[in-house]
Amino acid sequence: QVQLVESGGGLVQPGGSLRLSCAASGSIFRLRDMGWYRQAPGKQRELVAVISIGGSTNYAASVKGRFTISTDNAKNTVFLQMNSLTPEDTAVYYCNYRQWSGGAFWGQGTQVTVSS
Repeated sequence: QVQLVESGGGLVQPGGSLRLSCAASGSIFRLRDMGWYRQAPGKQRELVAVISIGGSTNYAASVKGRFTISTDNAKNTVFLQMNSLTPEDTAVYYCNYRQWSGGAFWGQGTQVTVSS
């Protein structure tokens, strides 16, 4: 069973930056895309950014221009560079790998807290 392991979360001051990483423990058959979601307390999980296997990207309006999603060449690891962070970005961030078959894998979540 493939596992996704996230890292890079933590506490940062407003205006600061963090880089999240999500590494797959093995190859995923017919990978469609990789994405980052987040869930703040009392709110639903929302899509932050997604990158297709072909490299196309899509961002939530609230993070466009501040966050950048990317992958390594082997498509085993997905990154989320987060700049100009605000308290509204505070949430648990989850990575997600989707297959063309409809299958999906989730990371365990990493906490991002933006506070002075």
